[in-house]
Amino acid sequence: MSSLAGKQGPRYRHAMDDGAPYETIAVEKLTPIIGAEISGVDIGKLVSDDARSNRQMDEVHRALAENLVIFFRDQHITPQQHLAFGRKFGELHFHPAAPHEDEDPALMKIYADANSPRANGEGWHSDVSCDHEPPMGSILYIKQCPPRGGDTLFANMYAAYEALSDRMKAYLDGLTALHDGEPIYRGLYANYGVADRPSYPSAEHPVVRTHPVTGKKALYVNRGFTRHINGIPRDESEAMLAYLYQHAENPLFQCRFRWTENAIAFWDNRCTQHRAMWDYWPHTRSGTRVTVKGERPV
Repeated sequence: MSSLAGKQGPRYRHAMDDGAPYETIAVEKLTPIIGAEISGVDIGKLVSDDARSNRQMDEVHRALAENLVIFFRDQHITPQQHLAFGRKFGELHFHPAAPHEDEDPALMKIYADANSPRANGEGWHSDVSCDHEPPMGSILYIKQCPPRGGDTLFANMYAAYEALSDRMKAYLDGLTALHDGEPIYRGLYANYGVADRPSYPSAEHPVVRTHPVTGKKALYVNRGFTRHINGIPRDESEAMLAYLYQHAENPLFQCRFRWTENAIAFWDNRCTQHRAMWDYWPHTRSGTRVTVKGERPV
C-alpha cells in the first residue's frame, strides 16, 4: 500500500469547507473526505412537489455534491417512489446486463444468498463506466441485509487525483483509456436466467475527467472496467494502471457504510469508486438500484 505521509506531514491535505448551514436536512459527515448520513428526510414525501420538498431536494443535491455519497436510514419507499427519486436527478439509465425487478428495466435487482455464485459489486469500480455516457449516480435501496457484514466502501476520486504528484498529473493529462463491459458482463447473470446479449458496451474515456457540475478533476480508471491506457506500450499501461488502482484504493480516501434494513445510499459515479463486501455468506442481502443517466466524460 502506498504511503501518503512523510516527515513533512501528509501529502494529501484535505481542506474541509462546511459552507452555509443546512436548513431542512441534517448532514453528519462519515469522514472529512467522503460520505455523510442525511437525516430529517422522508424520501417517500420528498418526491412530492410541495414547496418544502423542493427546498429539501435542493439541499439533497447540495449534500451529494459536497460529500460525493450520501446515506439515508429507515426509509420505507415503494418501487415507484424509488424511481421517482432517481428522476429528480435526471433521466434513468438501463443497465446493459443485469436483471430488473417487476416490469421496469430501470429498477435493477440486487440479490445474493447462500446459493449465489457471486454478489454485486465485489471489486472496486464505477458503475457501468464502459458506457459511452456512464451513469451520473446510483441509488441503492437495501430492504434485507445480513445480521453482520455486507458493508460498502466508497472512495473519493477527487482526492485520489489531488494526491498525485505534479509530474504524474502532467503525464496523465490528455490520456484516454478503454473501458470494456464484455469480459465482465458475459455470463455474469446466468444464475438469474438472463441470456447474454450479442455485445456489451465499450468506450474510451479520459484517465482524468472533469466533473460537469463542480469543475473539479477526478481520477477515472477502475479495476472493474478499465482494460488499458491508449497510446502507450501495453507493459507501460499495465504498470501505470496497477499503480493508479493501488493509489485510488488508499484507505485515506475512503468511507465505509454499515447497512441496516431500509437504508439508501446515493453516490456520484463521476467522482467516486465503490466496493461491496461479500463477507456475509450464507445470509441474504437484497434490494433494488435506480441509476441516473450521465454524460460523456471530458
